[in-house]
Amino acid sequence: MQSKLNLSGTWQLSLGEERKGLPQAFEDTMELPGTTSHARKGRRNEEQLIGSLTDEYKFEGSAWFRKEIEVPADSAERVALLHLERTRITTVWLNGEEIGTRNSLNAPHVYDLTGKLATGTNTLTIRVDNVGYPTKGGHMTSPDTQTNWNGITGAIELQFYGASRLEELRTYPNVGEKNVRITANLEGSTAAKLRVSAASFNGESSHTADSAEFELNGSSIDVTYSLGEAARLWSEWTPELYRLRLELLDANGEAIDTTDSVLGLREFKSAGDKFEINGKRTFLRGKHDGLIFPLTGYAPTDVEEWVRILGISKTYGMNHYRFHTACPPEAAFAAADLLGIYMEPELPFWGTITEPGEENHNQAEQDYLIEEGYAILKAFANHPSCVMFSLGNELWGSRTKIDSILKGYKEFDSRPLYTQGSNNHQWVPELLEHDDFFCGVRFTRERLFRGSYAMCDAPQGHVQVAPPGTLTDYDQAISPARVQTGESEDGGKKQIQIQYGTGMKTVEAEGDGGDWVSPLPVVSHEIGQYATFPNFDEIEKYTGPLKAENFKIFRERLEEKGLGHLASAYFENSGKLAMECYKEELEAALRSRKLAGFQVLDLQDFSGQGTALVGALDAFMDSKGLITEEDWRSFCDNAVLLARFESYNLVGGDMFRAAVELSWFRAEAPGSVEVSWSLRSGEQVLGDGAITANVTASGDLFELGGIELALPNVESMQKAELALSLNGTDVYKNYELWIYPAETTADFGGVHVFEALNDEAKALLAQGGNVLLMPNISDLENSIEGTYAADFWCFPMFRSISESMDRKIPVGTHGLLVRNEHPALKDFPSESHTTYAWWNVVMNSRSVILDGTPSEWEPIVQTIDNFERNHKLGLLFECKTGGGNLLVCAVDAAAAGQTPDGRQFLSSVLNYVRSDAFAPSFEIELEQVEGMIR
Repeated sequence: MQSKLNLSGTWQLSLGEERKGLPQAFEDTMELPGTTSHARKGRRNEEQLIGSLTDEYKFEGSAWFRKEIEVPADSAERVALLHLERTRITTVWLNGEEIGTRNSLNAPHVYDLTGKLATGTNTLTIRVDNVGYPTKGGHMTSPDTQTNWNGITGAIELQFYGASRLEELRTYPNVGEKNVRITANLEGSTAAKLRVSAASFNGESSHTADSAEFELNGSSIDVTYSLGEAARLWSEWTPELYRLRLELLDANGEAIDTTDSVLGLREFKSAGDKFEINGKRTFLRGKHDGLIFPLTGYAPTDVEEWVRILGISKTYGMNHYRFHTACPPEAAFAAADLLGIYMEPELPFWGTITEPGEENHNQAEQDYLIEEGYAILKAFANHPSCVMFSLGNELWGSRTKIDSILKGYKEFDSRPLYTQGSNNHQWVPELLEHDDFFCGVRFTRERLFRGSYAMCDAPQGHVQVAPPGTLTDYDQAISPARVQTGESEDGGKKQIQIQYGTGMKTVEAEGDGGDWVSPLPVVSHEIGQYATFPNFDEIEKYTGPLKAENFKIFRERLEEKGLGHLASAYFENSGKLAMECYKEELEAALRSRKLAGFQVLDLQDFSGQGTALVGALDAFMDSKGLITEEDWRSFCDNAVLLARFESYNLVGGDMFRAAVELSWFRAEAPGSVEVSWSLRSGEQVLGDGAITANVTASGDLFELGGIELALPNVESMQKAELALSLNGTDVYKNYELWIYPAETTADFGGVHVFEALNDEAKALLAQGGNVLLMPNISDLENSIEGTYAADFWCFPMFRSISESMDRKIPVGTHGLLVRNEHPALKDFPSESHTTYAWWNVVMNSRSVILDGTPSEWEPIVQTIDNFERNHKLGLLFECKTGGGNLLVCAVDAAAAGQTPDGRQFLSSVLNYVRSDAFAPSFEIELEQVEGMIR
C-alpha cells in the first residue's frame, strides 16, 4: 500500500553563484517548502525597479538544500519515489551519490530512489538552479509576475509503493454512455484484478456508483467503468465530482495498492461558433492570469487559497482562466474542479518557432518546450477543469512546425481542446489543421474583434475612437458578408513591423488574411487593458518579499511636480473611467453572436511590464473600490441584459429608441421573461414599462423587444438613467444618458474670443477686461492630445515600443479630473470623472502643459497624466493676468459644436465668461502664460 514520508521542515542551506557539485559546508538553514526570497536568504537587493515589483532578496544561482531523513525498516526495500511538486532545475544526491537532474518548470520532479535508501538515517541533498533554463520561461520565471524564485514549493515527500502500482493514469469521461474509460500502466506483476468504485461529492446530494472488478492481463490497463444512469455531470453550473478509487487486488482479492483520482463527467467541445459543455452552449468569460502573488512571489500550492482566488473571479462573473505562458500548480486545477472554472494552461513560451536551418533556430529549446507540454498533460489533464491548452503567447514563425506540435499533442491526449497559441501571427493569422479554436484580436488590419489596441497596433478599437453608443458588435468582423482586400505588389508578401513581446520585430507577412471565416470558435485575446492611476495607499500592503518600490518612485515623481495632493483624486477618477471602458468592451463582446468568449486583461492589476494597473482588483485580488462585484457582473456574467441605442447623448424632444437583448448562458432556458425598464432624470420618471418575451433556449443572445419614447423638451442639461431589470432574477443593467436642450447654441455674442494672446487681447486684459482664449489646437506645441479612453496597458512600455517602431507614441492619459462645482460648468453638470457627455469635447481638444506652476492653481478641467510624465494638464483653466481675467479653453469649437453635448459645453463656458461669476482668484504673470500657451 502507498505511504508517504513528508520531508517538509527545516533543511540546511548553502547558496552559491555558480553550479557545481556538493558544497563544502552548509552555513544556514531554511524551511521548505518555500523560496529563498520569501525566507529572506542571501544578500538584500538594493535595486528599486520601476517596471515591476522589487524582489527584496532576489537570488539567482544555485541553492543547495540538505536534510537527514529517517527511513523505517519496512520502507527501505520498497519502491520509493522522491516527489518535488514545483521547483526549478534540480539535481539530487542521496548519501553522496548523484541520482540525476530534472528541469520541468510546470510539472513535478520525480526521482526513483528504489534500492538506494538505507534503513535509518539517509542524507538527501537537492540543488536548485534558477539560472540556465532551456527557455526563458515566460511568466513562469518572469520578474513581471511570480519572479524568478529559487526553492521548492508544494509537496516534498518520499512516496513508497507496494509490489504493484499504477502509473500514467488517465480517465476519459463519456457523458453519452455515462461511463469512464480508464487507462494506466501497471508496474509490478503481483496484481491480478482492478476494483473500481466511485462516489460523488461537491453537489447538493450524493451518488455512489456500483463498484466493478476487472481481470488484469499484462502491463497495460484499459477498462470502461459505468457510473450508472444516475451519474452526475460536471459543468460551470453544477461542478459535481466523483472520487474515483482504483484498487489493485492480488489473487486472493486483497488490496495491494490504492489510487484515488478526482473525476468530472463532462464533455467540453467546439461546436460551430461556440463551446459546448455536455451539449449546452457556453460563453467563455475569461481572465488572463500570470501567476501574480505579491505576498509570496510564487504561486500557492494549497487548494484552499486557489478556491479563494478563483472564487473571487467567479463572483465577478468569470468562468474561464487562461494562464499566460504559464501552468499553475495542481491545487489550481483542483480548486477549478470544485468551482466549475474552465482552465487553459499554456507553454512557457513567447517567441518564434523555427525550422532547422533557419536563423536563430534553437532545437534544444524547442525539444524542451514540446516535452513540457507532454509533462503538463500527464500531470493535469485528468482534471475536469483542464479543458483547453495553448502552445504559447503571440507566437510567430513556422506554421508547419507549430501544427506538427499540435498534432503530436492531440494524438497523445485528445481530451483538451488545443489552439496553436494566443494571438499567433497577430496581423496575419490563419487557422491550422489541428486547431480546435482560435484566439486572437483581428483577422485583417481592419477586421477587429477587440475594443482597444496599443497605438503601435493601430487602427485602434471602437472604445478608443468611436462616438459612444451601444451598437458595436464583432459579428461582421468575425463573419463578414464581404471584405475588400488588396494584394501587395510582390504577390502577397510584405515586410511589416509588429509588436513582439515587449519590443518590436520586422516580419514577413503573407497576404492580408483575406475574407476567411473561422469555422471554429473565436475567443478574443487580452481584451481591455484600461489602466488606472496608482493607488499609493496600496504600498503598505506589500509585506512579503516583493516591495512596491515602483509605487514609491511614482509617488515621488508626482510630489516633485507639486501634484502629490491629487494622488487619490487621480486614482479614483481615472479608475471610474477605466471601469466604464471595460463595461463597453465586455458588452460589445456579449453583443456578438459569432464570438465564443473573451479573455480579459485583466480583472486584477499586472505588477510588471512597466507596471500595468489595469484591474478592477489590485494585485492582491482585493477590490480597488472602483466598482462593486454586482455592477461588474451586470456586464460580465452568464446572464446579462443589454440595450442597443445609438448614442448616450440625446436631445430633448427627440425619440429615444433602444433594442433590449438578453445574453443568456445559464444551464436552462429562462422561459417566459419580463424586463422592467425605466428612464429617470433625478426623481422624474421620463418613461417606464415592461417587455415580455418567451425564451425557450439557452446559450445565445436573444432579442426581447424595444423601448421607444419621446424625450421631453428640457430647458437645461439633465443626466438620466436607463434601468433594466429581469424580474424575478438578479439580472439588471443601468446606463447613464444625457439629455440636452434642443435650442442650445454656442453663442459667442458679447465674449471677447481670441486664438492667441495677440496685442489686442493683451490690451483688453490691461484694461481689466475678460478674455476667452481658444487656441487653434493644431498649433499648440506645449500640449498633449485629447483622448477619451483610459491609457492602454501602461504608457512607459508602449511609449518605448512605439519609439522603437518609429510610430506615434500613445497619448498616455487617464481621463479628466473635473472641478464640477465650478460656475464655468453651471450649464454642463458633470461628475468629477470623465463621462460620455465629455466625449466630443475631449476628442476635439488638447491639454496645455502647466508644469512648474503653483499647486493652488487648479484647472477647472484637468487631464490626468500617466505616472511617468506627470504633467499638470489643463483643458479648461482660468487666471488673473495682464490686469484682466483670462479663461483658456483648449477645445476646437467648430468641431465640438457639431454635437449637442459639445454645444452645451461651449454654451456653459460662454455663459460663464459673460457672467459676474467670472472672477479668477489665482494671479500669474502674462509672460508665464505666454510661455505655456505657445
